Amino acid sequence: MAGIVLPAEWFPQSGVQVTWPHEGTDWCDMLEEVTSCYVAFSKEILKREKLLVVAPPSHNVRHYFTEEEQHNLLCVEVESNDTWARDHGAITVFDGEQRTLIDFGFNAWGLKFAAHYDNQISGHLFRAGVFQSGTTYQNRLNFILEGGSIESDGKGTLLTTSCLLAPNRNQPMTRQEIDHYLKRTLGAERVLWLNHGYLAGDDTDSHIDTLARFCDEETIAYVKCDDENDEHFSELQAMEAELKTFLTHNGKPYRLIPLPMAEPVFETGQRLPATYANFLIINNAVLLPYYGTDKDEVAKQLLQEAFPTREIVGIDCRPLIKQHGSLHCVTMQFPEGVI
Repeated sequence: MAGIVLPAEWFPQSGVQVTWPHEGTDWCDMLEEVTSCYVAFSKEILKREKLLVVAPPSHNVRHYFTEEEQHNLLCVEVESNDTWARDHGAITVFDGEQRTLIDFGFNAWGLKFAAHYDNQISGHLFRAGVFQSGTTYQNRLNFILEGGSIESDGKGTLLTTSCLLAPNRNQPMTRQEIDHYLKRTLGAERVLWLNHGYLAGDDTDSHIDTLARFCDEETIAYVKCDDENDEHFSELQAMEAELKTFLTHNGKPYRLIPLPMAEPVFETGQRLPATYANFLIINNAVLLPYYGTDKDEVAKQLLQEAFPTREIVGIDCRPLIKQHGSLHCVTMQFPEGVI
């Protein structure tokens, strides 16, 4: 087991998976609006790597893209409940030259919503022969783990939050037992747990990819709140204090890059979990959620410091946030050699 590695997101990629919005999802009342968002970020991915689109039968996605873009486009017909590929997508690990897709259980963040189709997607894709020869599949459906709940530095460190201990996930497992499971299954040498941090309107019980992200093995970008009148102030200040106590695998304090707290976004009176931490790293670029305010450019400039050799591309994610998620939540990357 010592050879297992969960690659960091900045590892060279073969492609990204998305699960396309359709009439049977919660996007049904705003399908045209959200589809435009999907097309926009999909085109950025297709410029740089493959895009694997999961869509229901007879749902034509190819017509959104040019003939040139379609060279990198893979479409597979699979039923889905919703579109949160980060959390129902398989997680790829390395064991030497071996690529293995680990299919963890997905139960819609603790049985909050239906997920009976979503939970079968990764197994279907593997049986359909989507992945490169030699890629193996591992059934771990008896353990609930969403991709948005963990961050890897590719050097044996995992960053996570107490969302893994939330009701209807893996109880009655203790933190110590889950810690051991992650080390054994994902090859981690250590797990850094954040006890603080949340965003209003978040259905995931505080996924790490809404709060703090590895940018390289020594850098973490995180959401910072400076407004004492904001409901998030105390929790995010406490999270920042925790991050300052963490050390890299070399025993040094992390370089911390504070991303601005996004301007509040409301829908039917409810605050939504808008966050700049929900960015997606792809080959030669980082796709950054935009929410239509001046803070978009501030976040872009800060993220450029974290990724000086990559293009930072803003994507209008105001449609996505209406269903309480953003860019990273609807995508799952595959490292090179997988698709």
